[in-house]
Amino acid sequence: MLNKVLIANRGEIALRVLRACREMGIATVAVHSEADRDSLHVKLADESVCIGPAPSPQSYLYIPSLIAAAEVTGADGIHPGYGFLAENANFAEQVENSGFIFIGPKADTIRLMGDKVSAKHAMIAAGVPCVPGSDGALPDNPDEILKIADKVGFPVIIKASGGGGGRGMRVVEKKEDLLKAVEMTKAEAQAAFGNPMVYMERFLQRPRHIEIQVLADEHGNAIYLGERDCSMQRRHQKIIEEAPAPFITAEEREKIGTACTEACKRIGYRGAGTFEFLYENGEFFFIEMNTRVQVEHPVTELITGVDIVQEQLRVAAGLPLQYTQDDIVLEGHAFECRINAEDPYNFIPSPGLIESCHLPGGLGVRVDSHIYQGYKIPPNYDSLIGKVCTLGKDRTQAAAKMRVALAELAITGIKTNTPLHRDLFKDAGFLEGGMSIHYLEHWLQERKEKLVK
Repeated sequence: MLNKVLIANRGEIALRVLRACREMGIATVAVHSEADRDSLHVKLADESVCIGPAPSPQSYLYIPSLIAAAEVTGADGIHPGYGFLAENANFAEQVENSGFIFIGPKADTIRLMGDKVSAKHAMIAAGVPCVPGSDGALPDNPDEILKIADKVGFPVIIKASGGGGGRGMRVVEKKEDLLKAVEMTKAEAQAAFGNPMVYMERFLQRPRHIEIQVLADEHGNAIYLGERDCSMQRRHQKIIEEAPAPFITAEEREKIGTACTEACKRIGYRGAGTFEFLYENGEFFFIEMNTRVQVEHPVTELITGVDIVQEQLRVAAGLPLQYTQDDIVLEGHAFECRINAEDPYNFIPSPGLIESCHLPGGLGVRVDSHIYQGYKIPPNYDSLIGKVCTLGKDRTQAAAKMRVALAELAITGIKTNTPLHRDLFKDAGFLEGGMSIHYLEHWLQERKEKLVK
């Protein structure tokens, strides 16, 4: 087992990893920027190292500082969390080449799945269903692009091969708009990701966003932990997640879950990972794989009883998974609300001093957060400040528990998106379940129009 782990991240995920390590008797090293000196995980870690000033490129994204921090503290493993360098193959490679254990997949696997074109090819070869689209990157020849679009069928979506986070995507409804959209997306992809390659897929009209959580080890074992519905999102950014997904049958779950685990074995996957799908009319279509722990992993932990972060640590140490597929039983229903320091309706970030803070509790309530009264949220990073999760015997009870938890949540001194969550957990459409990825955008637009009237 690992003896000491450096946590190459900040905020609630750094605290989550720290707690998993402490429970397993593993010493922890917290790294932090100058802006995060008073962060909770820094206070609780066995050791802490300042790795630079507030801007991420000079601290959390600066690989030499992270490697040096591991060297001076004698860490033997580095956990990247999510975001920052978690899916950076060069970072994983440098960690391993420096003599440390990267708590995640091998660098080659990250590269394979990080490029959406190569990932799609790998999934097709493994028998995982994919959205109809171009066979790899789009060619430069305009006539060939138009032929591909005719074959796929309008509307289509143009995506950056190296994209992510909702960027590098453009929907095209009409043939006459296609070529201009391709050029604009290529330019955006080059500027944002340093890779101008784009590809084309059919644009599904009312899909849901369904994820399959997997765990795999170096001994040829791979399991899936059910699915999550992450369809409540704005501009491709998730706001509410739940598990299991409403109206997914046991047969559908087993079929797609088995396909994902077989794909893991085929590509030699190691650690925790998530296959993301668009789901429409009973069909799953692969869109990408996240080669890391996800923000929404708690809802899967709540319905399975599996500690995903601890399994990451065990697998990284070379141990086999503690579970077989037969051990995985889904019990109850769980929701997660992402609490962000931002205006609830125009989404403008709201950093600053937390004057008071009351976090909810009670049976079936879990809060993952690094904030506390007197903590100053820096303006330099993502606005996520916590996650409120509830577990009930069924979806109705889990929603009722969430309404109570959100009513108790009280944070002053900054704005949060808590009012938005409270409104959504009273909304009949959302409570019915099975809403598409476009539901929240339409809901916000309708709300805006009502206020204008």
